[in-house]
Amino acid sequence: MAANRTPVPLRLVRLARLALHLVRGLAIAWLRYPKLSEAEQNAQKRRWSRTLLSILSVSVREQNAPKKLPERCMLALNHISWLDIFVIDATFPATFVAKSEVRSWPVVGWLCTLVGTLYIERGKRSAAVRARQAVAGELERGALVAVCPEGITTFGRSLERFHAALFQPALDAAATLQPVALRYLDSAGRHTDAAGYVGETSLLESVWAIVSTRHMVAELHLLAPISVRGQTRRSLAEKTEAAIAAALGVPAPQRISRAQH
Repeated sequence: MAANRTPVPLRLVRLARLALHLVRGLAIAWLRYPKLSEAEQNAQKRRWSRTLLSILSVSVREQNAPKKLPERCMLALNHISWLDIFVIDATFPATFVAKSEVRSWPVVGWLCTLVGTLYIERGKRSAAVRARQAVAGELERGALVAVCPEGITTFGRSLERFHAALFQPALDAAATLQPVALRYLDSAGRHTDAAGYVGETSLLESVWAIVSTRHMVAELHLLAPISVRGQTRRSLAEKTEAAIAAALGVPAPQRISRAQH
């Protein structure tokens, strides 16, 4: 494990570079981003995210990635870290759907808000309906949308039950559902918990764990697309869970059947 740890001076250099890059990102998002075309916005997100990952010595490895995703497409991935957003944006710049708490994250949350993240306020039915309509609208106009249906982070060693409601916009917009299995590996190709932003871990603690790791690989496994035709949101959640669990080699979450309920 020590071989994969960075010396303290290098950690501090990474932190300084990260801070400068985040400030630059906020300036771009605030002053320049709204004036760009959608294609230019996506290119900016990709460049900025790739630089962020380079500063943190995180490389992205794609498996089965198509040259182009379908016109109306929703990415559904397991959730491990705040890094997930930038790993996806470095490859397939997307509009993320996130819980409203993300908005209050220092710097990262502000940045996500400025580049058009859609937020869901849990426990408010009217807000959920508006969010569903907004997500469906994004899909219908051809934007790539990304969701983390677990609604909670894990270390990637298990999978939480997917919230079926998050799949409703894909049905409403007749979009293609693209499951993505995400995991983080160390320089030796072994699973690492260093990227995990889990439980009571603070954002600062998470950042320190990442800059303290010599190198990580974010592995994106794009699985077989799922057609929404003839499906329900529950069946889509179950199919996506099963596909991602199989790709990660972890048990699929247990669901309570309606008969048992």
